[in-house]
Amino acid sequence: MVLRRNRAIRAAKVRVILENGEQFGIVDIKEALKLAEDRGLDLIEIAPKAVPPVCKIMDYGKFIYQKLKKEKESKKNIQQVKVKEIKVRPNIDVHDLNTKIDHAKEFLKKGNKVRLTCMFRGREMLHIDLGKKILNNIVEQLKDVGTIEVPYKLMGKILTTVIVPIKKSKKVK
Repeated sequence: MVLRRNRAIRAAKVRVILENGEQFGIVDIKEALKLAEDRGLDLIEIAPKAVPPVCKIMDYGKFIYQKLKKEKESKKNIQQVKVKEIKVRPNIDVHDLNTKIDHAKEFLKKGNKVRLTCMFRGREMLHIDLGKKILNNIVEQLKDVGTIEVPYKLMGKILTTVIVPIKKSKKVK
């Protein structure tokens, strides 16, 4: 929303609000501009669709700065959830599997989702049950930090599932 200010305001009469927030009243645009100029501030149209339009006397630069600062602050508080992927094969070694489980635990503790994928090649497609067994083992070891969001899906040669972190209840003081 683009705010009109000073001479860009097209209305003949405007309702003026002073910088401290109190209403001055409905006055001619020239008088409102002179009032703002005498105070060394800008006349800004804050409600252009009102009859008559509402204008406020304030420092435009300071207003824009504070608006940008608020937007930046609100973006800081938003936490983006990322989906991390852990890939395994049906014939993975125990030590390698434990390493991948440790990585998945760290991802879940940081608040990220984890997609587990088991990839099959060639004759391994005959033993999809081995892939499910491995994914079940991983899910079982991650049950204290995460739960399954998406059940197992076989898409071509890839078996996948998604695990989300468990929300920790806030402690009451």
